[in-house]
Amino acid sequence: MLCFMKKRMLFLLVGVCLAFSGVSAVAQEIPSDYQEVLKSLDRKGDFEAGVLKVNIPRNDLKMAIRGFSTPTPFGFGGWIALTKATDGSDVMMGDLVLLQEEVNPVLSALLDNGIDVTALHNHFFWDDPHVFYMHVHGMGKAADLARRVKPGLDLIGHVKPETAAPASSGGTALDSAKLAKIVGHEGEQAGAVYKITVGRDDLGMKEHGAVINARMGLNTWAAFIGTQEDAAIAGDVAMLEEEVTPVLKALRKNGLDVVAIHHHMTGDRPIVIFLHYWGRGPAEKLAAGFKAALDELGKGAPAHGGAH
Repeated sequence: MLCFMKKRMLFLLVGVCLAFSGVSAVAQEIPSDYQEVLKSLDRKGDFEAGVLKVNIPRNDLKMAIRGFSTPTPFGFGGWIALTKATDGSDVMMGDLVLLQEEVNPVLSALLDNGIDVTALHNHFFWDDPHVFYMHVHGMGKAADLARRVKPGLDLIGHVKPETAAPASSGGTALDSAKLAKIVGHEGEQAGAVYKITVGRDDLGMKEHGAVINARMGLNTWAAFIGTQEDAAIAGDVAMLEEEVTPVLKALRKNGLDVVAIHHHMTGDRPIVIFLHYWGRGPAEKLAAGFKAALDELGKGAPAHGGAH
């Protein structure tokens, strides 16, 4: 009987060892090129269902929603993921959790390295600190994608907030005629705000036979306030999918901050993405930045009929 019990214990120990070795074997099944991605990014991740998931959690943030303490797994774990395309290259997608001051530096770093940003929005109300979610996309070889996305990831947690200068109390009134000349479109004055609105009639969008025009929200606009020397600009850009990255690059190159990228409509054909931006500086410089983004719209875009 004692001999039998010893044999059974030995059998159980062997089984436990095999089970643990099986776990290790699964962990080691990460393809070699994806192992290099983890090493290059100095991040942890896992491989399952043909997808490498790289973890970019915001453990550095002490998050609360309306005073309720919310740990990282509650919705503050950023990530990027890679999977193989049919030609052997990789498709990369991801969702980065960013503080307000991190958004545009990370955005510029990604754009400068050929990574597309496809959405920017909030996931929560009343979050403290306030965070935004940036969705990213890229295609290529795994090692190359890791190299291109790394500069943006390396900025997360390392961007210091800028101190905003107080608004100037003096200066020259906005020269609306000069701003209109720079942009190439006339605007309208509403109190202290001068607003230029440009429709996207080139898209030929309809819904149930009704023409969806600028008055229905299919437009790009810029609002100016302040003085000629110290002004602020805010606005919205209506873009086709292929126009998103060129517009983002134009805005960032001209020092304008992007604050949201999202849909305003569903079922629209063609699909239109809307981008909200903000900036501060000399009015003419802000107008030139808006004009640079405007110039990226409608380059050979075919007219489309409505979806309904």
